[in-house]
Amino acid sequence: MTEVWSLAALWFALALGAVLLSIFLRIANALSEILIGIAAGVLIGSAALGSDASWIKFLAGTGAIMLTFLAGAELDPVVFRAKWKEATAVGLVSFAAPFLVCAAAAFYLLHWDTQASWLAGVAMSTTSVAVVYAVMLEFGFNRTDYGKTVLAACFITDLGTVLALGFIFAPFTYKTLIFFGTAVAACVFLPWFTPRFFRRYGGRPSEIEAKFLLLVLFGLGALAAWAESEPVLPAYVAGLVLAGSVGRDHALIRRLRTLSLGLLTPIYFIRAGSYVSMPALIAAPVAFLILLLSKIAAKCAGVYPVTKLYGSPNKEAVYTTLLMSTGLTFGSIAALFGLTHDIIDQAQYTLLILAVIASAVVPTMIANAFYLPHHLLPKPGSVSVPAAQEQRSATQSSHTKTGA
Repeated sequence: MTEVWSLAALWFALALGAVLLSIFLRIANALSEILIGIAAGVLIGSAALGSDASWIKFLAGTGAIMLTFLAGAELDPVVFRAKWKEATAVGLVSFAAPFLVCAAAAFYLLHWDTQASWLAGVAMSTTSVAVVYAVMLEFGFNRTDYGKTVLAACFITDLGTVLALGFIFAPFTYKTLIFFGTAVAACVFLPWFTPRFFRRYGGRPSEIEAKFLLLVLFGLGALAAWAESEPVLPAYVAGLVLAGSVGRDHALIRRLRTLSLGLLTPIYFIRAGSYVSMPALIAAPVAFLILLLSKIAAKCAGVYPVTKLYGSPNKEAVYTTLLMSTGLTFGSIAALFGLTHDIIDQAQYTLLILAVIASAVVPTMIANAFYLPHHLLPKPGSVSVPAAQEQRSATQSSHTKTGA
């Protein structure tokens, strides 16, 4: 076990370094973890890091599942119902435009094969919920209808990405039908059963809520893997259908974030970065630029007209468009899926993951530097209803556990 504990210490030294780097550079923590993973892969090598060790794979896979579940669970159903037309229109075009354009660029300009080109389209179609959510929190937009609408559009975009990843690359057999039928049944059953189960047995120090959700996610993940699909697909859908119950329990969400962001997702993102091959980037910088510019151009051409159609002023429309052009979490998940399933090789993976990282940084910097819609910023001292609910939930949870 000495080797395992030593390797674990190394990985969490890297995770701690990534946190400090994100604070120093003021970037999303997921981005800094990928950058640290790239540096570690170059200096140490993925083999020495143990990136293919079974327990590293398990923790990384669990991190991806938990992250996608939380992304779905934090959709605000009230705002989505009020702004569903705008959010759906922006989200769909934000997915479809770069998906088709980047797939075409990979096939016709980079001469990748058909499967690799579709994978490139999936990876570059994403909008980073992690980056957008961090920006919303930093400026307080998460307390406004504007911010909640943008986040809802992000969920639509990433739902399209997850569905495309699952249905394009999963073989359609009887296993697929069983998986799909079970997933649909779970989507009907979970919203009814989960709140009732939590009301009866929840609020105890044993964290039965987390155990129940992990059981659901691991069970659906195992079924997806058996059907040769991607486990993040049912995790994201489960998060969406539970947004009205689990998503409103802010204390539970905070505890799940602690589990995910503290233990699991650093392993996932550092591992994703460790597979990057710098010689592949040096050998093909033009291909990297083609992927990056294809994504940003397609996002701008698709999203900006839709935001204007719904009456957004020019500055607000550009800001929304640039935020929707970011990519990180699901893009890296799709790229790593392609690498581990032999859809793309390491050189193609490197180009995709670096283009995804660049798309998280460049549009965000331009948006906040030149197009920040100051008129939408909440007034100083204003308290959001969700924040107040979160504080009350935390207090009630604390009292419940003290009483228990």
